[in-house]
Amino acid sequence: MKQTNGPTIPLQKLLILHSDYVNDLQRRSPETRGTYERTLREFMRWVRNEPDMGYSVKDVERYKKYLLTKRKLSPVSVTMYLSSVRKFFDYLMKRGALTENASRKVKGGAPPTRHTRKSISVVEVQQLIQAIDRNDEIGFRDFSIVKLMVGCGVSEIELVRADVGDVKRKKEGMIVALQAKGMKSKEMIVSLPKDVSDALKGYLAYRTNAGETDPLFMSAGNRTRGQRMTSRGIRERINFYLTKAGIKNGEVRKITPLSLRNAAIKLMIAQGANMEEIKKRFRIVKDSTVKLYQTMN
Repeated sequence: MKQTNGPTIPLQKLLILHSDYVNDLQRRSPETRGTYERTLREFMRWVRNEPDMGYSVKDVERYKKYLLTKRKLSPVSVTMYLSSVRKFFDYLMKRGALTENASRKVKGGAPPTRHTRKSISVVEVQQLIQAIDRNDEIGFRDFSIVKLMVGCGVSEIELVRADVGDVKRKKEGMIVALQAKGMKSKEMIVSLPKDVSDALKGYLAYRTNAGETDPLFMSAGNRTRGQRMTSRGIRERINFYLTKAGIKNGEVRKITPLSLRNAAIKLMIAQGANMEEIKKRFRIVKDSTVKLYQTMN
């Protein structure tokens, strides 16, 4: 029988604890809950093939190696997967199944030295915008989404959470209140440049009967008409135009909707914005993150 360096938890008991933990996650935001559930699912699959596993540092290191070599995940993804394991082990300690959290002694993947997603150039931004036909509500909607991403660095989740009533017209111009990732309220106020506000006005002209709490960006599909757009739906539309404009060019994994935010940050850097201005505008915490953008392709 394989020797272990830590305590063992019978598989049946672990499955019950895992189910209880997932139920406990219902108190978290849908985005956080979805991330923890998805990444922890991989660990539970791995454990099924490790019936004599001891919850020691060596065992967690073996799981990390599995993620890197067998699953071939990026160091950034491995860090996220190990983070979900740490949270789960904390829960196991709380339930008395473990006496210590060995996973906290295992470092995540190596931090990236550059961004894994490429930016797009100013010329490519124009190509992307020109690829959007503004002949109907969908075209004006998608045009507004791209403009908000490029002109203001608004993220997918911020667009998804926005309501019609979050858009306000002020003397100095149009603003929108956004709920950023990890925030519980719409406390972030973004002033819209004229070209962005003009794009949004064009779309809202189709939404004259919308109420204050109706989604700002609404699905226009036959079966989902009137429902709030999802992050996946926004990504699909952006990827459609990236492909249509010839920007993807086969680089499916590197040119993504996040590239629009990258382009916005790079444009601001090129215009001479300092470190603090960029961090404030794009909700960036670390100076090192801004430096990565400064060296991005």
